[in-house]
Amino acid sequence: MIVRKHTILQRLKDVIIKNDLLGYRRLDIYQDSEMFHFSIDSMLLADFVRIKKGTKKILDLGTGNAAIPLFLSLKTSAEIHGIEIQEAVYNLGVRSVKENNLESQIQLHLGDMKEAPQLFKNQAFDIVISNPPFFKYKPSSVINKNEYLTIARHEIKITLEEIIQLANKLLKNSGSFYLIHRPERLTDVLIALRENDLEPKRLKFVYPKQNSKPNHILIEAMKNTNHSNLEILAPLVIYDEDGKWTEDTLKIYNYGRD
Repeated sequence: MIVRKHTILQRLKDVIIKNDLLGYRRLDIYQDSEMFHFSIDSMLLADFVRIKKGTKKILDLGTGNAAIPLFLSLKTSAEIHGIEIQEAVYNLGVRSVKENNLESQIQLHLGDMKEAPQLFKNQAFDIVISNPPFFKYKPSSVINKNEYLTIARHEIKITLEEIIQLANKLLKNSGSFYLIHRPERLTDVLIALRENDLEPKRLKFVYPKQNSKPNHILIEAMKNTNHSNLEILAPLVIYDEDGKWTEDTLKIYNYGRD
């Protein structure tokens, strides 16, 4: 997790922590020690998003404590929306947006992302983003006793296919959908994208270390565009042989730093 300084406020049974989002004094984010903390996954996805000329509206599905909208505020002045189902996590996001004086750019919504088409009605987005639960859920699944973590990690409230269906409904024609997921779900992702008129355009594999197996994929797809060759980007390696961040990771870590 990309954090450095801590300001700890005791609150009943849990602890709220204010962190520097990218390890330097530019953006602050509130987290809760008992909930799901944002991780480098969110930063990788936000960094992967391409802001094109004319991008005006962005939606983050399952925004958590607003890590992705906060990062994107460094890249664009576009209007950014986030929707989150867990009220306690949503409240942390609202607090983080207010802390950074970004209320005029970032709007968070409490609710089930399945209701996003009704919430936004005829509004269409240039970009839709999702850092979804990675793991399929079945009665025999081993899940965390912490409800916050369980909902964040397992497809209990929504499935991968349902998220991709939502992206199709919420995007403008030629709008872009960005997703981070596990490599073992790549086939599921590609099939669901094509079935929902979202054409895969760019794919990047993320490796913890050189010569290791990839542990994440980053993918961009566009709505209602012609089938074309999928561009496989150079992989991203997070740590070097000494366990330190690589130069590519540091570029993300240092994004926006003067």
